[in-house]
Amino acid sequence: MIIRGDEPEQVRLLKKLYKPGNYFMQGNEALSYGAIFAGCRFYAGYPITPSSEIAETMARELPKLHGYYLQMEDEIGSIAAMVGASWTGFKVMTATSGPGFSLMQENLGYAVMTETPLVLVDVQRSGPSTGQATKGAQGDFFQARWGTHGDHPIVAISPISGQDAFWEVIRAFNIAEKLRTPVVFLFDGVLAHTREQIRIPNVEEVEIAYRKLPENEEEARLPFGDPHGDGVPPMPLFGHGYFTHVTGSTHKENGLRDVYTPEVHDRLVRRIHRKIAENRHVYEKYEEHFTDDAEILVVSWGVTARPALGAVLKAREEGIKVGLFVPKTVHPFPGGRMRELGKKVRAVLVAEMNLGQMIIEVERYINDDVALKGVNKIGGVPLTVEEILREIRGVA
Repeated sequence: MIIRGDEPEQVRLLKKLYKPGNYFMQGNEALSYGAIFAGCRFYAGYPITPSSEIAETMARELPKLHGYYLQMEDEIGSIAAMVGASWTGFKVMTATSGPGFSLMQENLGYAVMTETPLVLVDVQRSGPSTGQATKGAQGDFFQARWGTHGDHPIVAISPISGQDAFWEVIRAFNIAEKLRTPVVFLFDGVLAHTREQIRIPNVEEVEIAYRKLPENEEEARLPFGDPHGDGVPPMPLFGHGYFTHVTGSTHKENGLRDVYTPEVHDRLVRRIHRKIAENRHVYEKYEEHFTDDAEILVVSWGVTARPALGAVLKAREEGIKVGLFVPKTVHPFPGGRMRELGKKVRAVLVAEMNLGQMIIEVERYINDDVALKGVNKIGGVPLTVEEILREIRGVA
């Protein structure tokens, strides 16, 4: 396990503080410990239901690891503090819910434009507006992708359990570091407050990544260049002796503003897109169950993937050839694999805790002769196995 700066001391502290074994905890707590194991040592946030236990856990644990917790005045300040801390070398995270996520959108765009690694957890709750503040939902699927303005790529991932959240938030940090990009982590109020058995691993089981640093002064003078040809610039850190200019305005490879030259803007934004599009192997992940012989396909994500799997298992006991496809990275959507699966089946059901969001992505990748139907529920109550099974029977 590698943590920059004081690796031996951090590993020693992790081993001392967090004994491996099985624990009973909330999803929010499991996510927090995953972030800690990933190397997160700076958290800035503002409490909001149903994410507040993340802030509480990080406030309690980070000082033990010589890390920093800041409670900010609002969500705008929270993400701004994360950007600043990331540029000094910290791995950083914040957590919020729908209204706070809305407030963070401008600075999320700033993080995209300045290529700042950070993890932004959105514990989705029922909306619009204040909605059902204590109830879970999956209504922020498109907000994660299109919430901030302009031409921008985004990586967003979504776990299906508390245990999954532990490991997936580690993956979120690794993606952020490898691609020098913000990563949105779409959790939800149901999983966040579900208590279940969580296995805390040995420190040595956790493989983590760290951002590329400049190899020489020339690379340090071009914090937005592409010396390695993969679209990901090395990141010269503040306080390490480099002169670095960072701005959300259009800028040249040396970081200085140039908001007038079309070629400068085109080159910058296309490279930011390219580093995401051409590094799909870094972030793309999905699960499949019984897709080899499936004639009907259920597509689901996040909390709804769990009852969806239960429904698929019951349907197969009845002789129905149905499979399940679960995108774990929801943006960029795994359209290539969705297209392959869509060619093999005659019907696709998309189960989600909203009135139809991921189904719009799915529709882009299947043929017109495939029957497509949403299985949707709102009101803060998750879909059940029986509700999804009933829809499977209806198209069987």
